[in-house]
Amino acid sequence: MKVLETKRLILRPFQLDDSEAMFDYAKREDVGPNAGWKPHENIDETRQVIESFMEKNEVYAIELRETKTVIGSLGVHYRTLGQFGDVYELGYVLHPNYHRRGIMTEAVKEILEYFFVSMDQEMIYVGHFEENTPSRKLIEKMGFKWVEDIEYQSKDYGMKHSKIYRLSKLDFALMKEKK
Repeated sequence: MKVLETKRLILRPFQLDDSEAMFDYAKREDVGPNAGWKPHENIDETRQVIESFMEKNEVYAIELRETKTVIGSLGVHYRTLGQFGDVYELGYVLHPNYHRRGIMTEAVKEILEYFFVSMDQEMIYVGHFEENTPSRKLIEKMGFKWVEDIEYQSKDYGMKHSKIYRLSKLDFALMKEKK
C-alpha cells in the first residue's frame, strides 16, 4: 500500500498506534450507523478493526498532516456488488469534527488519481444509504454518476436502501481537464 500525500493529508496504512484516534470517532453515534456498522463499544473493538485493515491492506488512515492525528479512513475494496459483479468500491469515514472543510474531497481526489492513473483501473463504484445526504453530496461533487438503487446488506443494521454510483477513468480524466 503506497503512502499518498496531499497538501493537508497523509493517506497511509493503519497502525495499532492509531487505535485511540480511531476510537474517538468510531464510538460516535453519528459515524458508524451512516456506514452500516454500530459504534465501537471499546478500544479493543477498534484494535480488532485496525488489525483487519492491516491484514487486508485496502484501507488508508487519513492523517491530518499538521497534527499527525488520524481523523478518518478511506478504502478501495474489491467486492461483489449485485448485478455489477466483482468491482472496486470506495468507502470512507471522517470524524465529524472535520466535516465541511474539504478534507474528504481532498482525500478522495488523491485516491481516485492513484486508482485511475497509477493502478490503471477503469471503473470504481461508491454507494451511500439513502438518508446519508452528506455522502450523496460528496459523491456527486466528485463526478460519480448514479446507476441504481439497491437493497444493501449492512454489517450491523440488516438490509438498507442504498444508492449506487460509478465513475469511469475517462470521466475522471475529462473532469480533471475541465478544472
